[in-house]
Amino acid sequence: MTDAEQDLEATSLVELQAALLEAARASSARRAADTVYGGRDTLLRQTAMALLAGGELGEHASPPEATLQVLSGRVRLSGAGRSWEVAAGELLPIPPERHSLAALEDSVVLLSVLRAPAAGGAA
Repeated sequence: MTDAEQDLEATSLVELQAALLEAARASSARRAADTVYGGRDTLLRQTAMALLAGGELGEHASPPEATLQVLSGRVRLSGAGRSWEVAAGELLPIPPERHSLAALEDSVVLLSVLRAPAAGGAA
């Protein structure tokens, strides 16, 4: 049995959303995040992030493969001269290009990222 199997337990995304929004409201950055799944030895990483209305993540590089699921609120993903508005309950593949994310209202998103295997690591 692997360590991951021994520590397997469900995460309440409803409770996590409330906690992240509370943390974002207390933060000068107007955002808060928590890794829901994954670590340095996993290829898949899922991070829940709260962004308050008007908050944003500036332009940054895209991982090889990723999706953005809006758990609550509404956000805008922008990149390469185009943008997408994504609302609660919607899932958007993130294009493999530099992009930014802005909260149009208080929002919580789930970012799922498939990272490239480490050099010399098993595929």
